[in-house]
Amino acid sequence: MVPTVHGRRLGKVPYVELADGRVQGVVSSGSAGERVYVSSVSADSRTLSCATNNNRPCGGLRGAPCKHIRSLIDEACRHYGAERVAAYLRMDAGQDAKDALMGLQGPVEPGPTGVVFTRFLRYLSYLEHPGTTAPIPEMHWFPAGRSA
Repeated sequence: MVPTVHGRRLGKVPYVELADGRVQGVVSSGSAGERVYVSSVSADSRTLSCATNNNRPCGGLRGAPCKHIRSLIDEACRHYGAERVAAYLRMDAGQDAKDALMGLQGPVEPGPTGVVFTRFLRYLSYLEHPGTTAPIPEMHWFPAGRSA
């Protein structure tokens, strides 16, 4: 596990990850409390993707990052550090990693909305498990403590 750089702000971006060659996650809508957006930036082609959890495209995504992608990148930088996020996206950003990330441009293509949202919901379901010290089989991948 890699330690976080700063604590997370879960109200705006409840889920962010560096996975599958993308910075991706779930971003809350600024206008409708029940709506969320699944946003991503691809490392290979810098492809931008943003759509609601119902696969409706984001109206603000037009070749430059929409506010949801900007929030996602901001939270990824807060969580992982701007240098690590830039390196994951294979950007040569140097000292100004955060500025380079916020200036991303790229083609718009539909992303893995369903996969990312389903993963988010599955992780949320773990919060509903009653507290126990017994092993939970579906969480065998999660590190339980420090190794010697």
